[in-house]
This record gives sequence, C-alpha cells and structure tokens, in this order.
Amino acid sequence: MSRFYITFGWGHVHSIGGKTLDKDSVAVIDMPTYKDARNRAFELFGPKFGFIQTEDKWDDETLLQYFPRGLIEI
Repeated sequence: MSRFYITFGWGHVHSIGGKTLDKDSVAVIDMPTYKDARNRAFELFGPKFGFIQTEDKWDDETLLQYFPRGLIEI
C-alpha cells in the first residue's frame, strides 16, 4: 500500500465519516496504486478536489504550513 495526499480547493467542502475536509485540510488515503487512489477520490469527492500527491512528493515540513487543519486519515 502507498499513501496518497488529497488537497481541496476553495469551496470544496466534504463530510466523510463525521470528518470535515476542506481547503485547510489534507485527506490521506492508503491505496495500492495512484490509479486506485484517483478512483477512490472521485468516489468520495466527485470532481471537487484539488490534487493528489504521492508519498514521495509530499513533504510535511514544507506543505503543512498551507493546511492549518492538518492531515485527516480517511
């Protein structure tokens, strides 16, 4: 399994399992491939998400400053 990070744009607000996801948070999902993660993102959020980052491209130290609500595991 690989870890994928999904960001959201302005106006992209979702409630999944009692957790609110929006532009100030990052959804984290574990899936076997990027394609699986992308398909899951569309299942959960429709077309209302920003980007999907792979684990090797994500850097907490640099990127979390832009997401004050932090990482939210789905």
